[in-house]
Amino acid sequence: MTDFFLQTDIHEIARALSDKAQAFAGKTVMLSGGRGFLGRYFTEVFVHLNETVLGDPCRLVVLDNLITAGDEGASMGERPNVTFIKHDVIEPLDWNQDVHFVVHAAGIASPFYYRAYPLETLEVATTGTRNMLALAERHQARFAFFSSSEIYGDPDPKYVPTPESYRGNVAAQGPRACYDESKRVGETLCYVFHHKFGLAANTIRPFNVFGPGMQETDYRVMPNFASRIKGGKPLNIYGGGNQTRTFCYITDAINGFLRVLAEGVPGETYNIGNPKPEITMLGLVKTMEKAAGKSLEYNLIEYPDSYPADEPRRRCPDIEKARRDIGFEPRVDLEDGLKRFLGWADKAYTGKT
Repeated sequence: MTDFFLQTDIHEIARALSDKAQAFAGKTVMLSGGRGFLGRYFTEVFVHLNETVLGDPCRLVVLDNLITAGDEGASMGERPNVTFIKHDVIEPLDWNQDVHFVVHAAGIASPFYYRAYPLETLEVATTGTRNMLALAERHQARFAFFSSSEIYGDPDPKYVPTPESYRGNVAAQGPRACYDESKRVGETLCYVFHHKFGLAANTIRPFNVFGPGMQETDYRVMPNFASRIKGGKPLNIYGGGNQTRTFCYITDAINGFLRVLAEGVPGETYNIGNPKPEITMLGLVKTMEKAAGKSLEYNLIEYPDSYPADEPRRRCPDIEKARRDIGFEPRVDLEDGLKRFLGWADKAYTGKT
């Protein structure tokens, strides 16, 4: 069975964190959504830090209801200082032991899945966020909420790259609203808990993170393209292919997330992504050709019924605040990240999408 991750990537994250990792020594971290794409990376990084960096190990408590990971996601093997609890965060968690950091990464991020589970998407980002904030407040733990770049909606071109201060252009009603608007409410809850109760809460807005471990059936562009390359099929590009994105490789993203958790300014929100290059989907195909070392065929197709309408035309982060406050700087360029991802997917994917 192919590993979920590349071990060299885990080592790279630990090196990039450097002395920031010591913030977690001897502490307990509670992680919701711990069996998802990002959650599994957090787990592997903490296991690696315990083995190689931290003299006083960190304890990790992993929560997940397995709605997208499936029951097999509960199988983590014997991991020292790691505890898994099958739990849905829309229900309060009875936890009476110490906890120093709470990472609320539970959520349904793929448009395909949040269209299939709209109420669950709403609840995990609203009720779930309130429950996790309340738990953090009881223990006076630092808190990090995983929001989304989707809260910016379709930004005014004057605000691209988009800073955290941009208020967004988002529809309250529509096929994406269950995700976008619930993340905005989650951010409001973080604001309230910080200002009313003094909780050291941060909001993280990830921008198109990709890498090994993305499920082949995720249906977002990177795993979709990789699966079709593996299967020798033309790539399907929705619409005209001129919509733009920037992509952040998983090692850079996890480094940024952990820096926010360790030393983000309480109450602040941080974009975590790679601002370069802002690339069209047609341009992404060309870059994938370089990474794969071969020509790729593609088709321009209409958006399928299963994919939510109102896709933002542009998405590019301004990361100056993260650079200034936490020393975040992406290091992996798009072509290098694609080589790593495609090399992993060639072993992990079936090519049947």
